[in-house]
Amino acid sequence: MELKQLCELQGISGREELVRAAIYDECVRILGRENVTIDRVGNVIAHKQGRDADAPHVMVSAHMDEVGLMVISATDEGLLHVRPIGGIDPRVLVSKRVKVGYAVPEKDGKPAQEPLNGVIGAMAIHQQTAEDRKRVLPIDQLYVDIGAKDKDEALEKAPAGTPITFDTAFTPFGDGRILARALDDRIGCYNMLRLLTCDVRGDTDFVFTCQEEVGCRGAAGAAFRLMPDVGIALEGTTANDMGDTPAVHHVCNVGQGTTVSFMDNASIANPELFKDMLALAEREGIPHQVKMSVSGGNEGGTMQRTGAGVRTCVLSVPCRYIHSPSTVCAASDIEAQFRLAKAFLEK
Repeated sequence: MELKQLCELQGISGREELVRAAIYDECVRILGRENVTIDRVGNVIAHKQGRDADAPHVMVSAHMDEVGLMVISATDEGLLHVRPIGGIDPRVLVSKRVKVGYAVPEKDGKPAQEPLNGVIGAMAIHQQTAEDRKRVLPIDQLYVDIGAKDKDEALEKAPAGTPITFDTAFTPFGDGRILARALDDRIGCYNMLRLLTCDVRGDTDFVFTCQEEVGCRGAAGAAFRLMPDVGIALEGTTANDMGDTPAVHHVCNVGQGTTVSFMDNASIANPELFKDMLALAEREGIPHQVKMSVSGGNEGGTMQRTGAGVRTCVLSVPCRYIHSPSTVCAASDIEAQFRLAKAFLEK
């Protein structure tokens, strides 16, 4: 399965069903149905037996969900009120195109459905006061316009609870760069699917998790069920390497390899794993860098605190404009993440 296919599947937190179905089918194709399960919360867990019974049991995670919006109500004029699902900067939202609802294929005689086109709107700048223009409009003062004539039509087409995703095409551009929505963390899912064919040393569970963007909820249940010895999270992380940002404030740099975290707001990497991962990357000639900011959080923290504790390490792909409609990364960094995770699992 190609990264483009994964990025163009809709799947906000808690509504990962389209992504989950595609990933499940791909895991079954590679490993067989007997080695793939979907747990109660909606994680896809693909198990691969290792060649060394004495090697540590490893859990590798990547999350299926993306940030987005959800309908909560509508105005009398037919505009949708929404709330964010996951962390979204409201500054990036006004005038962006969105898809309201999910694509549903034809099934059991029911016709196929396409998501509605929509645009995120706000009070026109002509009507804003000087004070209004000094502040960022919060999301509860934005709305989604789907062309409905009134409240009844809007809620008939998009009732409360309807998921909304950004409408951004997967676009390769520039010098090996990729622009898309949902790169965080369809990158990790893409690389985990590729890892299913590698010759793992120890028993390994590849967990495609749900609801990471709203608190790593899927990973918590999966880690408790599996109780691994080692946890590796494959993630996307903010780069902050653009414009006039001083180098000292860069988190990592797009195009300079996969990022190995020593610490973030959710966990501190196991010192031996961190050291071994960097040494392995050096030995294998894999482009890599150290994440230079203690910021964010991910499933490494969730796995680390499960049961009696899990040794964890996080491998990330640097992303510009993360959690926005248009995230940018480098294809070479995606490959570097894959190569380092593969070398670790095999060696």
